[in-house]
Amino acid sequence: MGVPAAGGCVHRDGIPDPPVGRPPFGPVRPGVGAGQRPGPRGRRRERAGRPVIVHAVARDGVVGSGPVSDGGAAAYFERLGEARFRATDATSGAWREDEQHISPALGLLAHVVERDRDGRRSDGLVLARLSYDILGVVPVAEVETSVRVLRPGRTIELVEATLSHAGRAVVVLRAWLLATRDTAAVAGTSLPGIPPPEQLPEWSPAEYWPGGFIGSVHLRRHREEAGRGWFWVRTDLPVLAGEPVSPTARVAGLLDIANGMTVRADPAGVHFPNIDLTAHLLRVPEGEWLGIDSTQTFGDTGIGVTSSVLHDARGPLGSLAQCLTVRPR
Repeated sequence: MGVPAAGGCVHRDGIPDPPVGRPPFGPVRPGVGAGQRPGPRGRRRERAGRPVIVHAVARDGVVGSGPVSDGGAAAYFERLGEARFRATDATSGAWREDEQHISPALGLLAHVVERDRDGRRSDGLVLARLSYDILGVVPVAEVETSVRVLRPGRTIELVEATLSHAGRAVVVLRAWLLATRDTAAVAGTSLPGIPPPEQLPEWSPAEYWPGGFIGSVHLRRHREEAGRGWFWVRTDLPVLAGEPVSPTARVAGLLDIANGMTVRADPAGVHFPNIDLTAHLLRVPEGEWLGIDSTQTFGDTGIGVTSSVLHDARGPLGSLAQCLTVRPR
């Protein structure tokens, strides 16, 4: 049996429950090598040696739990201007609470793309592919966004959006937008479904891994074996305060949680941050829960992949892939 890291529970495969989301180092910074710490870790908010936990009952009656967010944030971001936003405490990462968990920022960029689309056209092209390159870590602070159309078209567009902090690009999104049409007569898939959220046990990684983002989500999970499992995730917080976002942008803000939920190795001994994330969607998501059927693979040359099938209330929704840099300590 393995030794739990930071109080985690050991499974029958000997690997403890890991933190959720981005591993401790985030994307590699210039000048920071494997095994080096890029800075001091954020502090846990503890009481009697344990993180402070609150339990909230979601609208569907499912209980979720997570640490209290110091800011009591009502959303992940607040708008400061046309292209300026302030990240709230709810974006803070599980490993370093002075840095953002990148997942909410991915949802913000999807929203920015859709808002730009709606300002240029009224035919409602939908986001079919979201491909994010994660260029570095970003503090819980102000960020700026920019959007440009790379390939205009009547039924197909390629749009690029960039999230920056202090003049430095942090995440670049390239999104394909497609026109929709009725293809019900030929629709179908061989992808298997996963049990609905009410049939899976609750799981609270926030009891061991504090952070505003982790504390904001509700999780129900089945772990099949090391590197393999499925789970459902949802959040009560909107991407942006006082501004509606689409179901696609809301789901995009949860995608990056996939790397770390069903890990192949104990993150205390192996670091495996993802440097990108690409999602392909069959349709606009339905329902509040996002299902992720995930498999994590490590190669023997320091490269890994987390591959997932996405699900919503209707069934298989699309696919997700994350490229990992695997770094044994």
